[in-house]
Amino acid sequence: MSEQTAATNTGWMNRALNTIEVVGNKLPDPAVLFALLMGFVWLLSWLLSGVSFAEVNPRTGETIQIINLLSGDALTNFTSNIVNTFVTFPPLGVVLVAMLGLGVAEYTGFINAGLRSILSVTPRMLLTPVLIAVGVLSHVAVDAGYVLVVPLGAVIFYAAGRHPLAGIAAAFAGVSGGFSATFFLPSSLDPLLAGLTQTSAQILDPTVTVNPLNNYFFTTASTFLIVLIGWFLTDKVIEPRLKSTKVDGDTSQMVSMDALKPNELRGLRAAGLSMLAVVGLLVLSIVVPENTPWAAKPDDVLPGVSPLLTAAAPLMKSIVTIIFVFFLVPGIVYGYVSGSVKTHRDVIKGMSHAMSGMGYYIVMAFFCALFLYAFAQSNLGVLMAVKGANALKAMGLPLALTLVGIVFLSGFVNLVVGSASAKWALIGAIMVPMLMELGVSPDLTQAAYRVGDSSTNIITPLLPYFPLIVVFCQKYVKNSGIGTLVALMLPYSIAMLVLWTAFLLGFWALDIPLGLGASYDYIPAR
Repeated sequence: MSEQTAATNTGWMNRALNTIEVVGNKLPDPAVLFALLMGFVWLLSWLLSGVSFAEVNPRTGETIQIINLLSGDALTNFTSNIVNTFVTFPPLGVVLVAMLGLGVAEYTGFINAGLRSILSVTPRMLLTPVLIAVGVLSHVAVDAGYVLVVPLGAVIFYAAGRHPLAGIAAAFAGVSGGFSATFFLPSSLDPLLAGLTQTSAQILDPTVTVNPLNNYFFTTASTFLIVLIGWFLTDKVIEPRLKSTKVDGDTSQMVSMDALKPNELRGLRAAGLSMLAVVGLLVLSIVVPENTPWAAKPDDVLPGVSPLLTAAAPLMKSIVTIIFVFFLVPGIVYGYVSGSVKTHRDVIKGMSHAMSGMGYYIVMAFFCALFLYAFAQSNLGVLMAVKGANALKAMGLPLALTLVGIVFLSGFVNLVVGSASAKWALIGAIMVPMLMELGVSPDLTQAAYRVGDSSTNIITPLLPYFPLIVVFCQKYVKNSGIGTLVALMLPYSIAMLVLWTAFLLGFWALDIPLGLGASYDYIPAR
């Protein structure tokens, strides 16, 4: 180990992160951990089921009651729904379908050759910011960034002679840490949250309407902040810390930077044309028909939102299928033209190879799905969210500190409640009307929530895609675990929580518009 590396590893920050990694990795295997947490939730639900709470669930208007998961009815309901709970676990299908197409593209050598071609003309110093920006942009494709951008981040960094875990960290920071940032194109999260904000605001004032792009200027500007934070931390903190971490995965499947051979160049050209053909056909199917079937029905579209970009649009629902085709077709074309594929059986081998690597993730997903189902059924998450919001309300803090409180409350609740919409339905129903009474607009309250929600995504094992990221890490460093990933991402989380909050307060102090039709002040209708 060099003197520089030794000095780096003895700094207080690295000692703290190393401790977190060691302690975290001493936890049971993630699959077992989820099973143990599920048992703890069962026990806690039994202990609290007889306790009367004064808190009211804002979504139902009823007093919150903890459900005893150890009762006969609850247990039989749980056992009868195990299969459905597992097979309908949202990340499971997304990951497996996307990996079928990516598996073929990787097996035939298309991804390897394509990345070598790109890296040969890309400055090394720009890899990090570009990767993070792509991660933020991937939000347009809903959750596709987790299964596409994050693993490619590792491949790109390794091919450039950098540590692959640093690539995973940078990509994960963009995809999940910057979840509420938007790179010019709005995501389906915008109208979803705006609809919940409007519902919460109308508890106090039925005349309030919220524009789906009410945070658009703030979230777009936030992209540049996220990229800068991620760029600095990846290059100056995370990668130096990883210098002594040996890459001991299966290097035979990893990208090397050898010069492209003539057959690979021919394959790339043919694959590139096939990708253009796929994109062209998709675009034509969108723009040529007068009423494109890719658009949502008029009744499913909120005002000001494109019928193609709303969550109900077939185009948005088909993102994973599009990714599957987008990599399957050029992967096959590259294989046949370059000679890496001889028959259709080689294509099926590529898919099988990809699925064989997903076995561990499937096991973790099974226990993760059951735990999240039990936690939701118990109402423990609802109780924690509402108690936290009520406590913040009771403090009566100055406005700036109240906004900071919303950010940190959202970040904390995010550690135990994974769904962004579920958290906002709970917290927003209390915080939006409360701050309206203080003259704060729903737009500003929603922006504060989005900062807190995004900042802690990357350090909570309850994020449905967290086990998948652990699997990606293990591909390169075999002994990676929950502690490894949390230690990697904690600096990003803390920096985003602090700097992004300050960024929001700066927007507010300088009266920079938050978005379309948005304001900072709430003035009741007369």
